[in-house]
Amino acid sequence: MGIVRKRVNWILDLDIQSLYDKLQHNWLVRLVEHRIGDRRVVRLIQKWLKAGVMEQGQWPRTEEGSPQGAVRSPILANLYLHHALDRWVEAWRKKRARGEVIIVRYAEDAVLGFERREDAEQFLEQLRERLAKFGLELHPEKTRLIEFGRYAAERRKRRGEGKPETVPFLGFTYICGTNHRTGKFTIHRKTIGKRMAAKLKEIRAQLRQRMHERLPKTGTWLQQVVRGYFQYHAIPGNTARLRAFRSDVLWSWLQTLRRRSQNHRMNWERAAARLDPVLPPSKSCILIPTRASAPDIPTS
Repeated sequence: MGIVRKRVNWILDLDIQSLYDKLQHNWLVRLVEHRIGDRRVVRLIQKWLKAGVMEQGQWPRTEEGSPQGAVRSPILANLYLHHALDRWVEAWRKKRARGEVIIVRYAEDAVLGFERREDAEQFLEQLRERLAKFGLELHPEKTRLIEFGRYAAERRKRRGEGKPETVPFLGFTYICGTNHRTGKFTIHRKTIGKRMAAKLKEIRAQLRQRMHERLPKTGTWLQQVVRGYFQYHAIPGNTARLRAFRSDVLWSWLQTLRRRSQNHRMNWERAAARLDPVLPPSKSCILIPTRASAPDIPTS
C-alpha cells in the first residue's frame, strides 16, 4: 500500500460532484477523437450522447452529461477524468510538488497522499481551477484534507488532539494503526458499517419474499450472496466484520423460517447446527469454493 511504503503525512479525499451529469460533450468528443481514429465510431458516440434519456414521457435535449447506468458511461467518464485529472496530477507532481505525491482513483472518487501539507493545499486550490475548465467541481462536503499516515497519531497526541480521522474508500474504512506482531505502522481496513447494514437489509427483504421456498433453494441463493460478499470484503484485518455479517445472515434466515409457522421448533442452537454449514466460512482471504467442497443443503 502506497501510504505505508511512501512518505505520506496528509490525505486529500476527493469526490467529484455529479460527474456523469456534468461531462461536457465538446470536451468528451475531442478526447474520444484523440483515442479513436474511426470517424464512424466517434459519430456513433455523439449520437448516443445527444439521444438522452426519456423521463415521465418527456425527452429533453441533452447538452451535457452521460446517462448513469448506461454501459458506455463509465468508460467515457474514465476517459474524461484520465485527461482532466490523472495526467494533470502526473505533470503537477513532477513540476510543482516538493515532496512525494501518490494518487488512487476509481471513477469520481480519488484519494491522494502528500508528504507536505503545503503541497496538498496548493494542489487542492489549483485542482478546483483545473476541473472548472472541464465543467466539473468538487463536492464541498465530501472533499477534505486530513492528517494521516505513519506519524499522524503521535503528532496529534502531542498537540492534544484525538486519533487520526479515517478515510472511507471503495466500501472500506482506512484506519491508522500498528501491526500487533511487529508493532510497526500499518493501515487497518474494515467494511464500512453503513454499507454492511444496507446489504443486510437487502438480504432480509429478499428472505421475506423467499419465505415459502424450499430450504435447498434458499440455501443455494444465500451461499452465492455470502460468497460474493466475502470475495470482495474478505481481506486481512476484516475478520470481525465478516463474522458479524455471517452471523446476521444466519439470524435473519432463522427469523424467516420461524415466521413460516406459529408452531415452529427452531431455536438458535438447532438452527446453527443445521444452517451454519451451508454458508461459506468467514476467513480473511478470497474464498474460491469448488462444487466438490460445497456443503450439503438441508432438504427440509
